[in-house]
Amino acid sequence: MMVQHSGQVSALEVSASAIVPTLSPAGSLGFDDFTNLTPLVKEELRFAIQNKRQSHRMSSALDTVTVSERPVDTSVMKTEFSPEEDERKKRRRERNKIAAAKCRNKKKEKTECLQKESEKLETINAELKAQIEELKNEKQHLIYMLNLHRPTCIVRAQNGRTPEDERNLFIQQIKEGTLQG
Repeated sequence: MMVQHSGQVSALEVSASAIVPTLSPAGSLGFDDFTNLTPLVKEELRFAIQNKRQSHRMSSALDTVTVSERPVDTSVMKTEFSPEEDERKKRRRERNKIAAAKCRNKKKEKTECLQKESEKLETINAELKAQIEELKNEKQHLIYMLNLHRPTCIVRAQNGRTPEDERNLFIQQIKEGTLQG
């Protein structure tokens, strides 16, 4: 239920006394009067208050800039910084730019260095793996050769000769051969 005043009154200017049907004059409403309102009347009242606030904000937004629901005059912001402070800020920004570029370059160089080291270590690792394979193959070949030679060693051992005796005999033959020649 919405009652409007006579004359040229907008919906934004509708007061609580116009919405709430009561015999009391405007502005003399008590707490009990608002607690007994129906939800529809409460919603209409809430809507009227919101519209009033929005219209007030829009008219004042042309003069000020609002940041976080707090109006700030833009002319005050401009005059707060003196030319010395502006120059100091410019120098600080310039130093910050240089420091940021330097930091990025250091990071890039470190990344490249680590990449090169990683490639070097991968190459060494591949070489070592190849060497391991080569040594494994050589080991297998030597085991094979030893197994082929084993029957002759057993025969000699059965005749009473040891590999040490064989070596001594070989050295003696070399000495005799050099003495005769």
